[in-house]
Amino acid sequence: MTYDWNPLVQQLSGTPLAQWAASLPEQMALRLAKGHGDLERWQAAVQAIPAGLTAEQIELRDSLNLNGPCTPEQQAELERALRGLIPWRKGPFHLFDVHIDTEWRSDWKWERVTPHINLKGKRVLDVGCGNGYYLWRMLGAGARTLVGIDPNWLFFCQFNALKRFMPEAPVWHLPIALEDLPPKLEGFDTVFSMGVLYHRRSPIDHLLELKDCLKPGGELVLETLVVEGGPQTVLVPEDRYAQMRNVWFLPSVPALECWLRRAGFTHIHCVDINRTTVEEQRSTDWMRFQSLPEFLDPNNPLKTVEGLPAPLRATLVARK
Repeated sequence: MTYDWNPLVQQLSGTPLAQWAASLPEQMALRLAKGHGDLERWQAAVQAIPAGLTAEQIELRDSLNLNGPCTPEQQAELERALRGLIPWRKGPFHLFDVHIDTEWRSDWKWERVTPHINLKGKRVLDVGCGNGYYLWRMLGAGARTLVGIDPNWLFFCQFNALKRFMPEAPVWHLPIALEDLPPKLEGFDTVFSMGVLYHRRSPIDHLLELKDCLKPGGELVLETLVVEGGPQTVLVPEDRYAQMRNVWFLPSVPALECWLRRAGFTHIHCVDINRTTVEEQRSTDWMRFQSLPEFLDPNNPLKTVEGLPAPLRATLVARK
């Protein structure tokens, strides 16, 4: 399966990102050459999507819904192909009346975030973009150019399943990590980091790397797990947190604001604090592994199975 990166190179020509963009085709070729043991199978699932389907109605602002003429046979074929990309974690997606009921109700998080940002005409980077669900919603919010990065190959293929229906959209998913970007890019109007910070062993380094991607005056949208407490409150799990091994630092909101100031951000505002519920994150027919209901103390939903505070998530907006 081949990927054409030239439209992205052209989209970024004449911007501060032009030099980096020119190197992308070679970087992506090297990355694809390394691949993944299941990549061929996932690519085959994307290619199995019926070629005759055309999205004549595209709704990205209030939901993610694509529709158009689709026979029962095509719909069944489409669902088989999409099920070849299970598990689906971020969503939901409504594609030609195939409802992908993802683990996360990511639309709920988006509804909490979107009143506090303005993406019209913006060049946006989404770090840890997963399958690109938020990229499409950002396009619906009026963003001009959207680049998501996430090294997970399954998420890359899930994104490309959607891209088949919107090939001309100025939205791209790069299967790379933040550390694979050149230093001091300084080319994006807005950078998102949602659900990434607590996976970083050095959270302030992560904030500095995000700032390096922003133009002067650019905006960071940071969403992460937090705990209640004062400016010096930071939870460091001894081992697992909600059964996740790779959770390192959960700060209070005041501590996180301090980290942002130390990293050089200004105009810092916490725009949302929300406790994750078992209605927002749960197992479904499209993600059959354990999820939040199994990660909480069955006798006290305010605690994880490890006895730690249950997931509380905050969204902060800051400027470079």
